Amino acid sequence: MTRFVSGRTPTTNTLETNAGAFERALRVTPGCVNSPVRAFRAVGGTPVFLASGRGAYVTDVEGTEYVDLVGQWGPALLGHAHPEVIAAAHAAVDRGLGFGAASTGEVELAELVLDRLTLGKGATERRAIEKLRLVSTGTEATMTAIRLARGATGRPLLVKFAGHYHGHSDSLLSEAGSGVATLGIPGSAGITPETAAQTIVIPYNDEDALAAVFAAHGDRIAAVITEAAAANMGVVPPKPGFNRLLADTAHTHGALLISDEVMTGFRSTAAGWWGLEERQGVPYDADLTTFGKIIGGGLPLAGLGGRADVLDLLAPLGPVYQAGTLSGNPVAVATGAAMLRGADEVVYEHLPRAARAIGDGLSAALTAEGVEHVVAWAGSQFSIFFRADAPQNYAEAQDQATWRFGPFFHEMLDHGVSLPPSVYEAWFVSAAHDDAAIERVLSAARPAARAAAAAARV
Repeated sequence: MTRFVSGRTPTTNTLETNAGAFERALRVTPGCVNSPVRAFRAVGGTPVFLASGRGAYVTDVEGTEYVDLVGQWGPALLGHAHPEVIAAAHAAVDRGLGFGAASTGEVELAELVLDRLTLGKGATERRAIEKLRLVSTGTEATMTAIRLARGATGRPLLVKFAGHYHGHSDSLLSEAGSGVATLGIPGSAGITPETAAQTIVIPYNDEDALAAVFAAHGDRIAAVITEAAAANMGVVPPKPGFNRLLADTAHTHGALLISDEVMTGFRSTAAGWWGLEERQGVPYDADLTTFGKIIGGGLPLAGLGGRADVLDLLAPLGPVYQAGTLSGNPVAVATGAAMLRGADEVVYEHLPRAARAIGDGLSAALTAEGVEHVVAWAGSQFSIFFRADAPQNYAEAQDQATWRFGPFFHEMLDHGVSLPPSVYEAWFVSAAHDDAAIERVLSAARPAARAAAAAARV
């Protein structure tokens, strides 16, 4: 395997190149990718096609190695190809790829999740969820949560926040972040006006807008859905106490709170963002919580947790239907369990240190070049906004010098650092990002900052 020395260094194997893979993909795959942000439309250029990953590094089809700050969009908490996670996958594969029946691995993973989301003991015990249903994707988890909320309340309306992304189900793409923000799509074709009318979109971190929407529609709102800490318009954390206000307001009006921890779950702390706010003394009670990314250890797996009385409305016990051939796949639950077991206190102490070293170093380089910017944080997740102060909502997140990001991204890539290919995405570190990996990122900081400074508005 070729190691990074300076810039992109291909191997002598010319049978495959990124450009060649791109051309092949264009012939058989819409837009050359199977998820839009991978296409590099927001930054320009030819997408990098990755062939392998290990620890803090990924390697493309040309043999070029990069320090990875994408982290599979979150799941690579321990780093790529962690030995214990890979061993769990191999052992599970040896037993069979799937059965379409219940397995004890599903139960074991659910027990691990519930244990992590229980804080305190006795009279001080707090639980984020009481039961867990496993599904295959975060989109499926949030889609099911909304159906469940409507089934539990008998109400039709959903409140979501502009810039929050909860997957690509029809009712959730109104003013969404992530790929929708990257591509500048206001929603999506193919969604009927009747479906769109069941979702009310309000500004994030806006207490007055929240009060107004419940004053106008409170008896028809089934649920408020929120990212526990927004990370799909760049990282925009909630104001202190805002999640608690959401819970209190929803419950006052007989509605539910759905907390989307697909990205923050088991990353912000062992108990996710919920655990972080518990520790900070601003606890809140979500009725339903969705999980993804880390819960599957890198394989397609997600979960929907919450109050037992609400979860028990799901089939086969209740009238709200949800099913999936691959739900609780035995290989995915094995890798998920291995990931959670490996994520100990040492990991959670390391993640913010590594993230701060990178974020602070990049910020110093941008400051030295006179580039207006701010680094925004939610636990160990972070992103850079090319504006003076950290945004509080989607409109503010969009109000930045986005044209600086493309040159900044490509200069980092040319110096062996893989960033998310959109200014509207969160950056991720792992337990494998050691001093050597961090130093490689920081060595790319000055040329990348110069490229951002020299960028011209287009």
